[in-house]
Amino acid sequence: MIRDQETIKQLVDMIERFVRERLVPAENALAESGKLPDDILQEMKALGLFGLTIPEEYGGLGLTMEEEILVAIALGRTSPAFRSVMGTNNGIGSAAIVFNGTEEQKQKYLPKYASGEWISCFCLTEPDAGSDAASLKTSARLEDGYYVLNGTKRYITNAPLADTFNVMARTNPDIKGARGISSFIVERGTPGITLGAVDKKMGQAGSMTCDVIFEDCKVPAENIIGEEGEGFITAMKVLDRGRLHISGVSVGVAERLIKDALEYAMNRKQFGKPLADQQLIQAMLADSQTEMYAAKCMTMETARMRDEQKNISTESSACKLFATEMVGRVADRAVQIHGGAGYISEYAVERFYRDVRLFRLYEGTSQIQQIIIARNLIKEAS
Repeated sequence: MIRDQETIKQLVDMIERFVRERLVPAENALAESGKLPDDILQEMKALGLFGLTIPEEYGGLGLTMEEEILVAIALGRTSPAFRSVMGTNNGIGSAAIVFNGTEEQKQKYLPKYASGEWISCFCLTEPDAGSDAASLKTSARLEDGYYVLNGTKRYITNAPLADTFNVMARTNPDIKGARGISSFIVERGTPGITLGAVDKKMGQAGSMTCDVIFEDCKVPAENIIGEEGEGFITAMKVLDRGRLHISGVSVGVAERLIKDALEYAMNRKQFGKPLADQQLIQAMLADSQTEMYAAKCMTMETARMRDEQKNISTESSACKLFATEMVGRVADRAVQIHGGAGYISEYAVERFYRDVRLFRLYEGTSQIQQIIIARNLIKEAS
């Protein structure tokens, strides 16, 4: 780790206290309003949460992957929507610039992301294209020093709030696969951008998504990230990190669910004794704790491998697959332990049960992770 143990411990302790004292009490209000309270948003900015992974020379904290996972676990112990608003600034919204941007791009955008002055978003998914890069239709045509973008992006997290859009668009229509795709920074207010209505989702109220439509949207040529054709390749590097981050969040949510289920089981009495005395209840708690611990260990180990500059494509997909499926099972057991009360919105497990379902879908579905893992194994064995 870059920092000494005491420094990172102080940071994680501060975030855990913020989660416990400020975010958890605000969960119900967030779920009901669907909007992050302004005072909490400002506190998150003041704590530096928008710049956790952005390099220190651009105003961030420059956390290593291992340190980022410790923070992700801490943030996972509350509603995922709180993390979502600043997650793209630390992850898929800014990482492409960190990895492959020019110095001018880094100086212009990263300090604003790190302070929370600007919020970023990542525009890849389309109405007819998600995991399949070959189906991506949004185009970018170079014309008189500008790239002219046309196309629609769907389910874009933070788009209603975003100041910049990291857009994947096809610059070479003759190349149907990933190598024909480039990445662009598009600023809010650029003529030709239209936002759709905010999506009504199953869960994660407060994490806002919507369509982003580009119609003859002229983007300065200097806003391309890297060279033409590098966009999707850079995005895959970004997603390796993002998948580990979501794995850490899944561990944190699982810890919260186990805590809530255990507390309920110890206080609720059936047949004259606490639910926690029932062996079948104990089995569900034990299975949940075991699976959470396994996900935590594999995620931390993979984070250390990434910090050592090792190729973690297979391992990050394995973590994402296991951790997100794990937290779904833990949420299901937590509802079961609560019985009928677990189906009532008075208890947080009902909300978390819906919230965690998304983890198995975004940043690559579970099925895509399986394909990546299998293809890598076959490639290595050939």
